[in-house]
Amino acid sequence: MALMENGFKGNLMTGLAIGIGAAVLAPVVIPIIASVAKPLAKAAIKGGIQMLERGKEAFAEVGEVVEDMVAEAKSELAQSATAAGEAADQGEAQTS
Repeated sequence: MALMENGFKGNLMTGLAIGIGAAVLAPVVIPIIASVAKPLAKAAIKGGIQMLERGKEAFAEVGEVVEDMVAEAKSELAQSATAAGEAADQGEAQTS
């Protein structure tokens, strides 16, 4: 039982020491960290915005290519349907 009590007291003292040290150093350390972290955060945000814009452009280009291919496919289908209709008309005309 004595080992557990000593163990808890040691952890408590260590925790208090760390807490007091953090409270004393926080006013000095936080502005230093903020002065370094703010430019890094802004740079990361700028990079993210640039990547988003590039992604939008690439997606728009891919969309245009797909639209062109769909239009070409529809045109080819219409031409083949017209050609098939003409062939059927000629076939009927020859049999009559």
